[in-house]
Amino acid sequence: MQLRKSFQIESAHRLPHVPPGHKCGRLHGHSFIIEIVLDGPVDPHTGWVMDFADIKAVFKPLFDQLDHNLLNDLPGLENPTSENLALWIWTRLKPTLPLLTQIVIAETCNSRCIYSGPGT
Repeated sequence: MQLRKSFQIESAHRLPHVPPGHKCGRLHGHSFIIEIVLDGPVDPHTGWVMDFADIKAVFKPLFDQLDHNLLNDLPGLENPTSENLALWIWTRLKPTLPLLTQIVIAETCNSRCIYSGPGT
């Protein structure tokens, strides 16, 4: 069974390694949608893989760091591409969410990044 829990953050960033004049080199913001994806068996007693409230609680410290902040200011996100943001979230969640299989980052309604762990 697969669970997907989505969160929306409002964050600013600029990409420091794009070519001169590239629009993403300027400070700008996104309404990022972050999707946490878990795969696992349904517990026969509870009837679920994991309580959605538990996923929310595990993600809350990261949400608080990311929402309404400049991503470039966070250690490890000096180059805050969607790909780097997905990796940043993965490395912080995987130890406490062993069923984690994907992080999906949508920076616009038609542009997204999917990270499925090391080796993908």
